[in-house]
Amino acid sequence: MREACAISAQALKLIGSAIEPGVSTLELDRMAEKFIRSKGATPNFKGLYGYPATACISINNEVIHGIPASNRILKSGDIVSVDLGAEFGGFNGDNAATFACGDVSVEAKRLMDVTRESLYEGIKRACPGGRVGDISAAVQQYVEANGFSVVRNYVGHGIGTSLHEAPEVPNFGVSGRGVRLVPGMTLAIEPMVNAGSYDVKVMPDGWTVLTKDGSLSAHFEHTVAIMADGPKIMTEV
Repeated sequence: MREACAISAQALKLIGSAIEPGVSTLELDRMAEKFIRSKGATPNFKGLYGYPATACISINNEVIHGIPASNRILKSGDIVSVDLGAEFGGFNGDNAATFACGDVSVEAKRLMDVTRESLYEGIKRACPGGRVGDISAAVQQYVEANGFSVVRNYVGHGIGTSLHEAPEVPNFGVSGRGVRLVPGMTLAIEPMVNAGSYDVKVMPDGWTVLTKDGSLSAHFEHTVAIMADGPKIMTEV
């Protein structure tokens, strides 16, 4: 699992470093797939539920599941959410981050900062003896205190020999509720945060999720192990 997560993290970092005006999302996706396979791993998104690519690459008001394409060319001012993972030796890694393409607006920068920090607020609460709701409440409280909203329709999840496992890990909820956290659990914690309303809609492609009001959205994710002495981030490079 450590190896799967390390490969996932390295692939995400590689894609992030390649984001610049003029690059297509398909180029980024091919780069990610080539890297993951070069490490003897498999892109675990590709083919999952019929998804056609290695990475989900979502731009501006796209929340998640944006499909890479040759005609999707990045421009300065875009914020670009990349979500990807790798399977290695029967285990899975999963991570995501939102990157700035060139110079972005003050609002976009603040949205990205708050979303990233909300992830770490949630991770702090991923401790043995606690509950999933502790993570959920920490994310929600931080996001809403900063004037943004947490997406309700999509949530984090357990991860291990399958990419998506129980339990669900919502980014909203009440502390002290939900599944008990015990050492050995591995969770994908992934705040999806909108600058406006939390309402979303799905595009006709059946995959791409947009903010309903057209506001910007950001997405950050780590795979985290619950250890006896607290949380350990598995997808950190």
